[in-house]
Amino acid sequence: MKKIFILTGEPSGDKLASKVIADLKKINPSVEYLSVGGDNLRSLGIKSIYNLEEITYLGFTKVFLNLFKINNKINQTVQAILDFNPDILFTVDSPDFTLRVAERVKNKNSNIKTIHYVAPQVWVWREGRVKKIKKFIDHILLLFSFEKKYFDKEQISCEFVGHPLLEDKRDDRIDINQIVGKNKAIISVFAGSRISEINILMPILFNFIKLMGDKYKDITYVFHSNLDQNEAIHTRIKNSGLSNCEVVSDNKIKAHILKKSIFAIVKSGTVSLEVCNAKIPSVILYKMNFINFLIIKILVKIKYANIINIAADEEIIPELLQSKCNAGYIYKIISGFLDAPLKAEEQVKKTQIVLNKLKTKYVSSELASQALNRFLLLPSKFTHIPTINNVDSSN
Repeated sequence: MKKIFILTGEPSGDKLASKVIADLKKINPSVEYLSVGGDNLRSLGIKSIYNLEEITYLGFTKVFLNLFKINNKINQTVQAILDFNPDILFTVDSPDFTLRVAERVKNKNSNIKTIHYVAPQVWVWREGRVKKIKKFIDHILLLFSFEKKYFDKEQISCEFVGHPLLEDKRDDRIDINQIVGKNKAIISVFAGSRISEINILMPILFNFIKLMGDKYKDITYVFHSNLDQNEAIHTRIKNSGLSNCEVVSDNKIKAHILKKSIFAIVKSGTVSLEVCNAKIPSVILYKMNFINFLIIKILVKIKYANIINIAADEEIIPELLQSKCNAGYIYKIISGFLDAPLKAEEQVKKTQIVLNKLKTKYVSSELASQALNRFLLLPSKFTHIPTINNVDSSN
């Protein structure tokens, strides 16, 4: 039986990986799996060798303070992969963790094929990583068509498969009246998938919600969470004394609530694409400690934090970063949208133009699963890498 080890580094990667593996199971059910994963991979019956929370660290200083612990986790993970001896090591996102593991695994067992999903953002910073990646990654699955040129330049096997968050979802009928009262407007809140992010943003968000209460009475704020953080967010809401906040972690319910929202507050990250795809106006939040911020300012070579703004080379979605990430400023920006519906409509219209350029007419997870299956069919020592490069990115 063929074997795949799935290596993720955070909940968003776990979600992406689960979509690919669910499709792979349909075309090749005879595969054995082991992982470092979370709720989504577990729902497919795939065991994780440890809890995903053990490796999710926010920012450079947190990583620096946990270097010894992280190195031990890398060593533990490498050994677990070597012991499992998979045909494929499927690494997903979180390059500072997953690619370090992949490099060590490849050095110790070159017969294990390495496929990485979600290319490191070399177009943002550290483009020199591409030369190093070539030595230990056999194939890269790209989310965005514009990334391909960076890897083609170094003759790295890669293919554009598209982003699953940009695909049109089936609209299941779900009754959300038990979560949100009738005739209540909804603002969706994405405070992050890591506890460290949540700890920073929740106090700011609660103060913002209190400010909103003076003017906007009939709004329910729904926090979108993964299962691992649900209880922590629920406890924080309870302790805040706010009665107009809820937390949900079921993916179908979250998707339905997002579509019913009048606005979304989003911690900077890939979930912003999902919000834009649902045609919901939004703002982007991000806050880190001052040292991390200085390091980012030095290293990053782009003007914007959000992929939509980067692709458009324009701040379509307001980015409330660092000092702007405070309750008063968030209130000012969001009330400006709520009081001017045409402004919100204009933002949505612009995001759709950008999204149409980023989308593929194919199903991303299906293309990614087909790539994995092609590699499974190869002998251990292969000389030709099977790549499909004729994916049409137009609509």
